[in-house]
Amino acid sequence: MYKGKVKKWGRFYLGVILFPIILTGCTKTLFYIPKSIEAEMESAVDGGFDGMIVYVNQAGKSSFYSAGLNNRKKQIPADPHDLFKIASISKLYIAAATAKLVANKSLSLDQSLSSLIPEVNGKIENADQITLKMMLQHRSGIPEYIFEDSFETGTDESYITTVSLIYDKPADFKPDKKYSYSNTNYLLIAEILDRTLGYSHHDYITNEILIPLGLTNTFNLYSEVDSNDVMSGYFVGSETDLKSIDHTRPGGSMIASAEDVGTFLRALIDGTLLNKEEQAVYSSVYAYEHTGWLNGYTSIARYHSDIDAVVVQFVNTSSREWFWLELERTYNKIVSAIENNQ
Repeated sequence: MYKGKVKKWGRFYLGVILFPIILTGCTKTLFYIPKSIEAEMESAVDGGFDGMIVYVNQAGKSSFYSAGLNNRKKQIPADPHDLFKIASISKLYIAAATAKLVANKSLSLDQSLSSLIPEVNGKIENADQITLKMMLQHRSGIPEYIFEDSFETGTDESYITTVSLIYDKPADFKPDKKYSYSNTNYLLIAEILDRTLGYSHHDYITNEILIPLGLTNTFNLYSEVDSNDVMSGYFVGSETDLKSIDHTRPGGSMIASAEDVGTFLRALIDGTLLNKEEQAVYSSVYAYEHTGWLNGYTSIARYHSDIDAVVVQFVNTSSREWFWLELERTYNKIVSAIENNQ
């Protein structure tokens, strides 16, 4: 199994971005005079990005852009409709599914982890005090499983087997005392959803979110797609195509086109997806945007209310922490170009 950099740079593995880096990325472009979206993308590719896809939905109109390569070896150009590993953007779909189940009283935000998954009591510190809401908000203090030496990607083991990697580890902090992003939260939530439903949350997401929205280019797992339709992914300084690494753990496993991600995000925001009660639950627990980071794949999906624009950026290149600065800087330039062309 591929490990290496997944371990060393694990906090970025499924989309965790440090606030100072984001802030720096914003201030660097504060007084920048933007070029066109196409020119900004070409500049980013010239600067080291392998390939880029940008999708913009603004005031009822969708626009598609691509630059650079889908595949280095075969010199296949990026296509705006290519499928992409969206990493932690997947968490938006899990949060939406949870909101629906809370709204219909199948779950409660105040239920404790120990009541929902009794076997973790005494194995995960504070399990009797950690609530579903805290896990959704990354305020549980539960340690990150991907930092454990024995963690491997692409396994078929149960979610609980993976969670057991952090059994008997000290909590990062007391429940609800601070925020700290941990993929273990969403691994546990996926297990809770499966137990509540009596079947896979993947099927629930498909039936209750993807099909109603007509998202035919969104998939729960890499194994569900034709690999030829997925962009290759690269780590800076390596020629290895990372596409075949199968990330199966919930909260980072999904594959989608930029258009489908943008359509989902718009529907999540405007009430198309969730009814009034579901929307209230979702708004109380999670944000309406996300980033994603896997080896070879980096993504940003956000809504900009001031210009009524959903903007999705996919880049099939990754590196160490500093690389996110360039990703944010490029994203900010693209948003500036959208604002400038209104």
